Amino acid sequence: MAKTTAAAAAPRFPSIEKCDRSDENRHSIAADLDGTLLISRSSFPYFMLVAIEAGSLLRGLVLLLAFPLIAVAYVFVSEALAIQMLIYISFAGLKVRDIELASRAVLPRFYAADVRAESYEVFERCKRKVIITANPTIMVEPFVKDFLGGDKVIGTEIEVDPATRKATGFVKKPGVLVGKLKKLGVLKEFGDETPDIGIGDRESDHDFMSICKEGYMVPPSKTAKPLPLDRLKSRLIFHDGRFVQRPTPLNALITYIWLPFGFLLSIIRVYFNLPLPERIVRYTYGMLGINLVIRGHLPPAPSPGSPGNLYVCNHRASLDPIVIAIALGRKVSCVTYSVSKFSRFFSPIPAVALTRDRAADAAMIKALLQKGDLVVCPEGTTCREPYLLRFSALFAELSDRIVPVAINLKQNMFYGTTVRGVKFWDAYFYFMNPRPTYELTFLDKIPEEMTCGAGGKSSIEVANHVQKILGGALGFELTQLTRKDKYMLLGGNDGKVESMYSKK
Repeated sequence: MAKTTAAAAAPRFPSIEKCDRSDENRHSIAADLDGTLLISRSSFPYFMLVAIEAGSLLRGLVLLLAFPLIAVAYVFVSEALAIQMLIYISFAGLKVRDIELASRAVLPRFYAADVRAESYEVFERCKRKVIITANPTIMVEPFVKDFLGGDKVIGTEIEVDPATRKATGFVKKPGVLVGKLKKLGVLKEFGDETPDIGIGDRESDHDFMSICKEGYMVPPSKTAKPLPLDRLKSRLIFHDGRFVQRPTPLNALITYIWLPFGFLLSIIRVYFNLPLPERIVRYTYGMLGINLVIRGHLPPAPSPGSPGNLYVCNHRASLDPIVIAIALGRKVSCVTYSVSKFSRFFSPIPAVALTRDRAADAAMIKALLQKGDLVVCPEGTTCREPYLLRFSALFAELSDRIVPVAINLKQNMFYGTTVRGVKFWDAYFYFMNPRPTYELTFLDKIPEEMTCGAGGKSSIEVANHVQKILGGALGFELTQLTRKDKYMLLGGNDGKVESMYSKK
């Protein structure tokens, strides 16, 4: 919801541009969020994300349809009423845990891309940093503390039914934090030690700014620059959610209009290609609007009686092994971690589940290699951002015929991966993008001197070497993070199928 300014009267406070950022005597700050530390003055996209990711697409549609009424309430009645309407539609009936996970796993990516550089520079220099916002605390606190380095969030507190642990849609007293309630919140937090600086972006922020030793307004600006992501307190490596673009009212409207057409298109893309041989699918992809980019030298099929190649790739989506098979024009096998039996049954290539028993998995992989080519993704899970997770070293012990494959993909509307959602729909969401792109680069086979068998290297050395090669080819940063790290952060579980579904 676009927020308006009280433009008629002359500003009571100077612009943030006039703040002396070199002054080291300022120790504390109270800052608004939307339109102040964030470029966007609208909190609607973030409520929409919670409504969809913690709720459903239907709840998101209800929120979108209610947007005109919310906008009218904001302009002609009060900011507090508009925020209460957003909270009720987005939160009512949702489990608190689902709201917390969406706030931690989905929202930070969108918040991080919207941080206003000039405001953050003032905010960062203070030792005690407090956010004062009308948004629910539960929604903004993970981002503020983990990425902005904030010490405290004073926000609207949602009401929770103690019996069901679900949000009622209403807020606790004293109500939505706007105007004088923000001032009371700051007084309660700071006491007699009032903040050295107060920054806001609208007239309703003047109440709390007036009790600060200095106050600065952050004017709306179409030329405001976002803060580079590497300046945030944490790296944004993992995130969840289906939406690629921030769901502003216009983007959300376009997405909902596209949904039925996109779903039909994805059904055609999946089931038209499913029965076709891989060598033909390579060409039908282009006919159906899927951009498949293949680079490098494609190894020939193994001769009868000889073991197959072990294709080692970074993991961007569950479709990776299938697309490698399409690029090669022949069947290959793959091993998976947490794909359900139902998904493996519908896979167009042989997909075998790992047991997490090292000896059993090693024996199974060796048997598969004797039958032909095999694809493994040693990261064990997908990563959307330009990072590579730690590679499991098991693959290096089982073959010297290692061919690295660098994979990247482009999606402009929906992500084809999920942590908290239903993985069965991953491929369908990817193919719902109007023009999805899959890029595969087949790199040279690992030389014998860099393998475990002929070269005498340790499996960890080989795994790290392959990770480094793939990272260099893609321009991705290497990390030591694992599948468990990702799932604990985004889903609150260890990523095993039984853990994921027992939590739901």
